Amino acid sequence: MIIGYARVSTDDQNLDLQMDALKKEGCGKIYQDTGSGMKKNRPGLDEAISHLRKGDTLVVWKLDRLGRSLKDLLDLIEKFYQDEIQFKSITDGINTTTAVGRFFFNIMGSLAQMERELMMERTQAGIKAAKERGRVGGRKRALVNSKLDAARKLLDDGIPRRDVAEIMKISMATLYRYFLEVESGS
Repeated sequence: MIIGYARVSTDDQNLDLQMDALKKEGCGKIYQDTGSGMKKNRPGLDEAISHLRKGDTLVVWKLDRLGRSLKDLLDLIEKFYQDEIQFKSITDGINTTTAVGRFFFNIMGSLAQMERELMMERTQAGIKAAKERGRVGGRKRALVNSKLDAARKLLDDGIPRRDVAEIMKISMATLYRYFLEVESGS
């Protein structure tokens, strides 16, 4: 089955050019979205992908209609490769039903894998460098020692925990966590 996907960025634009090109390519069903490609919510694309099966082909008018970013595009192309789904971009001349197209597809998948591995290496190097400087990961503590002392004084004065949490502008869970840490010596 040949499935098409078309997208325009704004309501002012129209899909006629893309729709005509996709129909000419023999798309039996065409899904569409209106909105920025940077939006995570693209129901038309999600539906098109959900209908793709092994051996099917997804056709787009232009590559930039498909991905929000290079990483997003590479991840999507890798998913197609793993699911044995063909891909064709009309104006970019990408067609994985041909030997050259499959070669290009494999290169794109390799680039995606390399980018993921480089990102993991950079992350690990950053964590190591931070630890060597004495920094630890995670969010900053909600209660510094002075606020913790103030909260302890309020609790010792008989103020209910809920009121103390409200006064300190923290959640009850945070208040309990801090005082469990203090009481257990953590």
